[in-house]
Amino acid sequence: MPNTLLIILSVILVSLISFIGLFALSVNSKKIKRLLIYFISFSVGALLGDVFIHLIPELIEKNSFNLSTSIYILSGIGVFFILEKFIHWQHCHGNITNNHIHPFAYTNLIGDALHNFIDGTIIAASYFVSVQVGIATTIAVILHEIPQEIGDFGVLIHGGFTKAKALALNFLSAIASIAGAILTITIGKTIQNIELILIPITIGGFIYIAGSDLIPELHKETGIKKSIIQLISLILGALVMLALLLLE
Repeated sequence: MPNTLLIILSVILVSLISFIGLFALSVNSKKIKRLLIYFISFSVGALLGDVFIHLIPELIEKNSFNLSTSIYILSGIGVFFILEKFIHWQHCHGNITNNHIHPFAYTNLIGDALHNFIDGTIIAASYFVSVQVGIATTIAVILHEIPQEIGDFGVLIHGGFTKAKALALNFLSAIASIAGAILTITIGKTIQNIELILIPITIGGFIYIAGSDLIPELHKETGIKKSIIQLISLILGALVMLALLLLE
């Protein structure tokens, strides 16, 4: 069994990323937008780096990459497609007024909590493989969560919440990751080698997030200089994952 304390500390750290909204309040929105596109590039490199440098090699080393693994990976892509579809659909509905909280703000919280719950299961499952894989996956999740949490904070403000309440509710949805981690640890005690199911699902989810959610955002910037910086940021994200092999 993995170190339970290390898993809980990792998901708590991920949950604290929800307070990144404080940073968003103190920085000009145009400046945030410029910075985020490069951070997203870095996140793409980290997510794909975790998949191809840590997760897939670990499965192959355990001689557990087979047809079932491929099906679980495809399932992961499907699960994250449905989740992202739900969240994006809710973001696009409702006329905004200043008189009340709009329903889409609440559904965003529910969708975000579900997303964070899955993040918790992903992190816990990765520690079942090894501490090094767990740390790498935690870092990849954190890098993905930073731009996402800034976006979620903006959605809650847009939906009518005060800044203080939006920050508090964003944190409450974030701690769903702790519940996801605890559930995974509990199930892992009764189901042997559960990581051989959850890790392929994680791989599918990370590939989906990087390829369908983040990379299209990068293509919105077409200037040569910005594109080169994006590429450099992406490579740096992958190199961070490669450097974590030194922890072995």
